[in-house]
Amino acid sequence: MSDAAASDPEGSAWMAIKKRWRSWLRAVHRDAGYLAVGLTVIYAVSGLAINHIADWDPNFVSYTRERTIAPIAAEVPDDVAIAEATKALGVGPPRSTYRAGDEIHLEFDDRKLVVYGDSGTVIEQGRSSRFFLRVANWLHYNRGKKAWTYVADIYALLLLYLAISGIFMIKGKKGFKWRGASMVALGAAVPLIYVVWSGGPSASNRAALEAARTEARPSAPAPAADEPIERMPVRIPPPVTPPAPAPP
Repeated sequence: MSDAAASDPEGSAWMAIKKRWRSWLRAVHRDAGYLAVGLTVIYAVSGLAINHIADWDPNFVSYTRERTIAPIAAEVPDDVAIAEATKALGVGPPRSTYRAGDEIHLEFDDRKLVVYGDSGTVIEQGRSSRFFLRVANWLHYNRGKKAWTYVADIYALLLLYLAISGIFMIKGKKGFKWRGASMVALGAAVPLIYVVWSGGPSASNRAALEAARTEARPSAPAPAADEPIERMPVRIPPPVTPPAPAPP
């Protein structure tokens, strides 16, 4: 240790911190990034799925299947026919059943089966779970409530650290003072420009309110082509006679 360092230990420690703080920042940034990978994949994939929820069901996929069992005669009583169909299909007790003609309807929580007794044809309609997306969306919407809220808060703090620490990791022309500042400004401008262009929450609320008023407003039905249009009678007032002039 030099005489200067020995005489000023606090200054020596400060110089060491000043020289190595970027390396420490990069090390913590790296480990925080590793921790955030799993949650980032879950939230990113779920976000893409939820963004297009108007175009598809991100949690389930609908299907229609056809198979055949032994025919069930029309003269078989309803309860016996339903029991035979359930046994032949190898399914558990249905939620509801009914029989219409030669059709036997079996309804479950996630599917519906129609058995055509004369031919034995079975049409099954239902939906199967998109396992990963359903779980990811469940987490994204915070259906786990309080317990998952803590995990989501920690993940949000990790993202904040990754975003802020990334600004100061590199120095020089590619650091924040030069290239970094322009890139940060460009990224921040994207949501700002969209809010200005779309009008923001106020415009969305006005549009939703106007749509609700339009739906609630009753519209008078147009008269049919051969239906006479009823018109209100027009009353013409009698002519007014001016009074005669008084004699002189």
